[in-house]
Amino acid sequence: MTQSTILTGITTTGTPHLGNYVGAIRPAIEASKQNNVSPFYFLADYHALIKCNDPEKVHQSSLEIAATWLALGLDTDNATFYRQSDVPEIMELSWMLTCVTAKGLMNRSHAYKAMVAENEEAANNDADKGISMGLFSYPILMAADMLIFNANKVPVGKDQIQHIEMARDIASRFNHIYGEHFTLPEAIIDDKASILSGLDGRKMSKSYNNTIPLFVPEKKLKKLINKIKTNSLEPGEPKDTETCTLFSTYKAFASEKEVAEIRKQYAAGIAWGEMKKVLFEKINAEITPARERYENLLNEPEFIEQKLQEGAVKARAITQPFLVELRKAIGIHRFS
Repeated sequence: MTQSTILTGITTTGTPHLGNYVGAIRPAIEASKQNNVSPFYFLADYHALIKCNDPEKVHQSSLEIAATWLALGLDTDNATFYRQSDVPEIMELSWMLTCVTAKGLMNRSHAYKAMVAENEEAANNDADKGISMGLFSYPILMAADMLIFNANKVPVGKDQIQHIEMARDIASRFNHIYGEHFTLPEAIIDDKASILSGLDGRKMSKSYNNTIPLFVPEKKLKKLINKIKTNSLEPGEPKDTETCTLFSTYKAFASEKEVAEIRKQYAAGIAWGEMKKVLFEKINAEITPARERYENLLNEPEFIEQKLQEGAVKARAITQPFLVELRKAIGIHRFS
């Protein structure tokens, strides 16, 4: 069976939340244990600088995210687990790719267009107000993350497919100019890895301040779940599962049989308080075993650092010789 190279990263700008867990971490942990997969998982700390100018927050987030992956059982023997900034070849490749990337391609980035639209709605004279070159060109750094390892499978949410498409465009352009060096990555969409809604019904995101941190204590978890926004339907009134944050979140943690049973209870008019209790118990049961390991790991930063450095050595065994090849391809190498 052909081995797939899978790559996943999480930006170090906050505490991991349930949305991160369901959308990226849980499927990645499962993939890390498969013999037919060569998995690469990294802390995207250079990406963090686009969104966050707080050094302590970036540093603490890196610790919390690394502890999260390890607490949940990441197989670091099979997987390469590293900090983005510990692999300098990624940044060097990013510049090479920048030099073959059309500005027009970056103009079409969803994140860039969204900020331009905000400025236009606010009637700012400068459509690019507040937009850094980091934000404008970050799809190129994302492409470098993938292409440096020739990742051919990249698990993403449906809202991130454009990043993979851009990486393919950039890789194709480089290959056209300098010869075939890069595999074109493919987006892997896991329909089961749904995009969780946050406390206010919008996508769970640190940007919206509506997240449920993954390893909050039980009492805090229950309190946050009780804050999830619902409508005013009374107990006994049938409720719609399709528009309900409680149901969609439960679905991400429950078996098909359990989901079918809850669907019947919605039709029968389950009370919101009862549904929140059911959701809390389901999530807490899955998270509790790893919560204690997580707390212990936070008190063992030396162990976490050791694992990351071991991962960096494995990663650079690939990236260093590849960069020598790429430098030669673009005409930057020694005379003898």
